[in-house]
Amino acid sequence: MAHALIAGGGIGGLATALSLARHGHRVTVLERRDTFAEIGAGIQLGPNAFHALDLLGVSRSVRERAVYIDELRLMNGVTGDTIVTMPLTGRYRERFKNPYAVVQRVDLYRPLLAACRAADAVALVPGTAVRTYAQTGTGVTVTTADGRTFTADLLVGADGMHSAVRARLVGDGAPRISGHTIYRSVIPIEKVPDALRWNAVTLWAGPKWHFVHYIIGDGRFLNLAATLDDGARVPVAGRPAPRELVLDRFRRLGHTARHLLELGEDWHEWVLCDRDPVDVWSDGRVTLVGDAAHAMLQYAAQGACQALEDAVALGAVLAGATDDVPRRLERYNAERRGRTARVQLLARAMGERLYHPAGPAARERDAMLGALREDDLHDHVAWLHGARDFLASAAD
Repeated sequence: MAHALIAGGGIGGLATALSLARHGHRVTVLERRDTFAEIGAGIQLGPNAFHALDLLGVSRSVRERAVYIDELRLMNGVTGDTIVTMPLTGRYRERFKNPYAVVQRVDLYRPLLAACRAADAVALVPGTAVRTYAQTGTGVTVTTADGRTFTADLLVGADGMHSAVRARLVGDGAPRISGHTIYRSVIPIEKVPDALRWNAVTLWAGPKWHFVHYIIGDGRFLNLAATLDDGARVPVAGRPAPRELVLDRFRRLGHTARHLLELGEDWHEWVLCDRDPVDVWSDGRVTLVGDAAHAMLQYAAQGACQALEDAVALGAVLAGATDDVPRRLERYNAERRGRTARVQLLARAMGERLYHPAGPAARERDAMLGALREDDLHDHVAWLHGARDFLASAAD
């Protein structure tokens, strides 16, 4: 049995702790915040996320609070016309063996936290920010911001996009600022007219902007997210934004979308960031998962899904390991880097080519997507959503 330190107690960190514990290891999770809690609004979970949650043993709890989506809709945000709709029931569920759903982040986080608290092999240590680490041939020692040290057989950096573990391991500086600003609001479903309570993830695409909405919280809330390609160059995270500003920045939205946007209150803004893919995120007894390894834009709706996949894959390669940890971490890195890099680049391309084009580029997009049949659309996402075989192999 190995002892693993995990820097970060978010979704990726807790999923990794649970995965390692289920494979017989002892885990200590070091969380910088004073409590283990998840903030944020809606999150989309593809079938690959549910495959991972099944293997982690927490799928049932997540499913109980999820909203199962019937379709993904891409709409013309100016005219209101439908560009393309991808059904997510029937043949989709038959093919990928799991649903597509949306949840509040807390409804994913709490089952992971409860499972970790119930696991004798997992220790949760709040108020402990990892600052740096040093390793030898037999172990790794973490130093925290308040000067404490923790020693174990390996260290997993799950400390997000601004990871202190990545800063030492990869050393590639600050995240890349995308130049896109996103405004988010969550409203009670009672504010939404019955006719607009669609069981769909709906995206209204316009020239250098888009607007997304979907129901979350077991059907109790509507999640709103409006994104503008405004060339922002200064990172912003969760700053309050005046409602009048949001409405002004998206004044070209068509009637239906505009009506939903106007329902939003208590808006907050972020400037979106990601990182370039890297080939190496493991070194000796240290490795990364989730945003620390492969931070990506939201446009492919895969950030949490890929972190869950990481957790399953890392637990599998460390199954039964009490020695040769560096070689096993190299194997995990090699298994994951190609897939996650592809998702990172896909997310960037979706923002540019699908959600924000104007003029001839937008018309070309409409024609291309409009020609695709249901099975064609499913074929395009099969490599991403249909990760069942990959995850089953990882868990064997």
